[in-house]
Amino acid sequence: MRIPRIPPFREFFPTKWRNHNTMYIFMAVELPLTIIILTLTGIASHDLYRTKLWQDGADNGFNSSPTDRLYAAANHRSYTTPIVWSSFITEYNLVLGILSVFMWITKIPVHILHMLTPPLSAFVHAGMIAVWCYSARYQAGPDMSDPEHPQPGAPWYIAKKCSVAAHKEDVHYCNQAKALFVFSIIIIFYYFAVLCLSLRNCIMTKEEREEQAERDEERKTMKEFEEFVLQSPGLPRTASLRQPGTMPMPGKPPFHKTVTRDTDASSSDLPLRQHFSSPNPRRSMHQESAESLSGHMAQSQTSFVQTSKARAN
Repeated sequence: MRIPRIPPFREFFPTKWRNHNTMYIFMAVELPLTIIILTLTGIASHDLYRTKLWQDGADNGFNSSPTDRLYAAANHRSYTTPIVWSSFITEYNLVLGILSVFMWITKIPVHILHMLTPPLSAFVHAGMIAVWCYSARYQAGPDMSDPEHPQPGAPWYIAKKCSVAAHKEDVHYCNQAKALFVFSIIIIFYYFAVLCLSLRNCIMTKEEREEQAERDEERKTMKEFEEFVLQSPGLPRTASLRQPGTMPMPGKPPFHKTVTRDTDASSSDLPLRQHFSSPNPRRSMHQESAESLSGHMAQSQTSFVQTSKARAN
């Protein structure tokens, strides 16, 4: 039983961008975003200001206090740190910052090699949108662990001005945390724009479908011709290297014929000899010297005979 052939991927989605250079513009915009995010997440790592902002909010009565977990441990009660104040979200943002830079570095050579197809780009950027939405969701997560100081919405450093901080040294930390959240939202919109561009290029137009059908028909014709050549014992194998409709290899030129000297007709095969030959061929220098010498000797003998006769008379 013959398994039916699966149609190629290019019959459903295009493998080329309508404007290849558009992605370079988006990558130029992405570079500063990823560098800023990596810088902010690197500064915030290792709990530089997370606990300080948590304690500052508790001093103002905006949220729970970091000391609640100590009281819960002393009273043998379970306690779950709100994810907005946990070390998980800090480390998660750092990983996303490194991942974003890595994705940017990888996309450049892949796009230059025309391997970043629109479907692949849509899949990658959809994944980046998902992981960054998760980050933004928990950066602005609630804190309901303290019933006396509930925080149903975003933490105070996002929802309020940084000037309300109880400790003035925490103002610049508040600005950094607020900037990280803002750039997280910006990069989500950036990835969404690239996703829309990728999906737009995934939809083939009528003209693109016709061009694709013509290319598939040419490939099919060429494959059938090669199979015909391979299955025909009377045709040379080198014929499979030529496309149908091309000119055959020329035969040997006339000067490859064997030249013989038996008949006069064979002399026609030597056009250069006939061209340079003449009725009075030039004599060699040896022959001319011999004839000149014999002429001088004959002239000398004639003059000698005439002088002898004149003396005798």
